[in-house]
Amino acid sequence: MLSRPLRLAVAGSLGASAAALAMHCSPTGAGEHDLFGWRLGTSFRGRLQPSLVCANMNTASAETFGARIIDGKRIAEEIRSEVRVGVADLERDHSTRPGLAVVLVGNRTDSSTYVRMKKRAADEVGFYSIDRHFDESVSQQQLLQCVRELNDDPKVHGILVQLPLPKHIDEAAVLEAIKVSKDVDGFSAENIGNMCLRGGKPPLAVPCTPAGCVELLQRSGVEVRGKEVVVLGRSNIVGMPVAHLLQSMDATVTVCHSRTTSIETHVRRADIVVAAIGRAEMVPGDWIKPGATVIDVGINSKAAPETKRGYRLCGDVHFESAKKVAGAITPVPGGVGPMTIAMLLKNTLNLARHSLNLPRVPLRQQRA
Repeated sequence: MLSRPLRLAVAGSLGASAAALAMHCSPTGAGEHDLFGWRLGTSFRGRLQPSLVCANMNTASAETFGARIIDGKRIAEEIRSEVRVGVADLERDHSTRPGLAVVLVGNRTDSSTYVRMKKRAADEVGFYSIDRHFDESVSQQQLLQCVRELNDDPKVHGILVQLPLPKHIDEAAVLEAIKVSKDVDGFSAENIGNMCLRGGKPPLAVPCTPAGCVELLQRSGVEVRGKEVVVLGRSNIVGMPVAHLLQSMDATVTVCHSRTTSIETHVRRADIVVAAIGRAEMVPGDWIKPGATVIDVGINSKAAPETKRGYRLCGDVHFESAKKVAGAITPVPGGVGPMTIAMLLKNTLNLARHSLNLPRVPLRQQRA
């Protein structure tokens, strides 16, 4: 089962910043499994169409005109539309409606907001939706019993326990009680292990934000195979899984972290930079290789007394300077953020299809 450090890392990732972020929001090699049960397939029910606003640019045009903006809101809506079609197909052909259960404890504003957003998104694509809301004083046994009931409910295909939980609850015990076949976040030890291993069974779900990064790259027409990729951050939530996903797509991946010396040197050579280090505007534009693609996962607040809120959201990359050099870049907000809930919906659809022994909706693009 998933270790306590990984589960607690998940908890730390899904608080206020998650709500803010989502709101603004060749064939595989020998011995290599087909990630998530696919063989680098095309998108569900149709060709994968790069978004016109997201096309990668060459070095000369990037230097002359600035980066194209990768529109995460638009791409997330494309994915939601595809999920809606998938839901309709399941209902028509198999009399099955994907079901997502969300368990919420207490009345934290950030958690409640995020849960409402998930429920609204689930309703929009036609999911069967279950909410279980408990008071802050709920016992661990009550929560475990709730998870057991949802595990046994054939109408529920994905279970999400909103974190953090109250201090008297053993989060690891509650989360580990979720069946792997209903682990919609993709963070169980079995799913993570299968994602990382070459060969063997594919994972049933892929962590949502890393999967969203892959979707952004592919639907923006960014070539990954053979490219130098630098991932800033080694968290269990983003850095580690996205590095493995990109490596499985034949990129050469370097992971930088708080103990890496001369991070700037690594970033300067990268064709693709995935910034998920959690430090506001840490990466200046002069670190970016001309024409590179920048995927900024960071969600930070920065003092802005001139605004009504007194702060503004920003990423880990200094957007204004980087967009003058990069070939393509995601904004914050409006880049990676909207993708997280979209990929949660896609995971739920895939788990429903898995329950029917149907092939899963592809993440990665077919190579000729």
